[in-house]
Amino acid sequence: MSGGAPLRILHVLRAPVGGLFRHVVDLARGQAQRGHQVGIVADANTGGERAEAAFAGLDLALGLTRVPMSRHLGLSDLAAQRLVALRAAQTSADVLHGHGAKGGAYARLAPAGRAIRVYTPHGGSLHYDRRSPVGMMYLALERMLMRRTELFLFESRFGRDAFAAKIGAPRSLTRVVHNGVTADEFIEVVPQTDATDLVFVGELRVLKGVDVLLDALALLARDGCTLSATIVGDGPDAAAFRAQCDRLGLSAVRFAGPMPARVAFALGRCLVVPSRAESLPYIVLEAAAAAIPLIVTNVGGIPEIFGPQANRLVPPADASALARAITAVTSDMAVARNEALTLRGRVQAQFSADAMTEAVLAAYAEARKFLPSRTN
Repeated sequence: MSGGAPLRILHVLRAPVGGLFRHVVDLARGQAQRGHQVGIVADANTGGERAEAAFAGLDLALGLTRVPMSRHLGLSDLAAQRLVALRAAQTSADVLHGHGAKGGAYARLAPAGRAIRVYTPHGGSLHYDRRSPVGMMYLALERMLMRRTELFLFESRFGRDAFAAKIGAPRSLTRVVHNGVTADEFIEVVPQTDATDLVFVGELRVLKGVDVLLDALALLARDGCTLSATIVGDGPDAAAFRAQCDRLGLSAVRFAGPMPARVAFALGRCLVVPSRAESLPYIVLEAAAAAIPLIVTNVGGIPEIFGPQANRLVPPADASALARAITAVTSDMAVARNEALTLRGRVQAQFSADAMTEAVLAAYAEARKFLPSRTN
């Protein structure tokens, strides 16, 4: 069996949506396939049918537990924390692996016994401004919880460095393990015959830069270059983006609801990722694996994905720069396709789900060697 002696691993997260959930699903599947016993604790009120289907496809020997978890601090945290502690005791977990700010807090506050407590931030608290009252509170809690963490796992060098700058350098074992995609995702996606020039896929909120994309399209239209685009997803700022689209007169932009990424990729000839902040986004890895031409902002760990092609990345929150990048790519799709194939080869070599799983298990084993005696 890969990964040493069988472990009992309990993953804890809040909302089963987005890249964080994708990471947990891939990791849980890979760990179970390698003979480890895995369980998950997650919020009961989010995720919907897509989350239920993903959970149903996993081999969870330690079970799936759903409990209400609020996005912000609240009284429901007490019940959720008690349940995580109960599940840790019931499963005799060897590893309590918390994902995101809430999952990380629940996992590390639980009495651990002989389990190692592992934390993967996935951005989480790092998105808060430390000068704001809320940011000060969350970052202070992160500093407190550092003492209850045997292993920090970061999806990117950027995430590791941002954590050290905002919260402090962990004294515990720290490893960078890049997200990875599965072998079947390297099948190329071909655009539909009625595909728009551009497609965006993701949560509709300001952090993802959809407003910047719409402003860039308006700048291009003003200069006589009208491009079509499909905006795929939903989120708290969806209505604001639709209103912006109407205000700018962007009649060639259409909105579609959430759907699987590979289905959405076929709706456009080029994927735009105009984010203001990211860690190591799966949407970029997934599109690169599918050989989709990409226009992406230079934020978070994205340069780590692009490597030698990082000079193609666009400054965030800059509609003019994004408009220029869109023009460059759409005016020569042959070059864009060659760049996409080059990036696909890099991702295939360095960002696989199997490599991610093996690296995480190796980090668990290393952390367990130095597990101190404790009673909490």
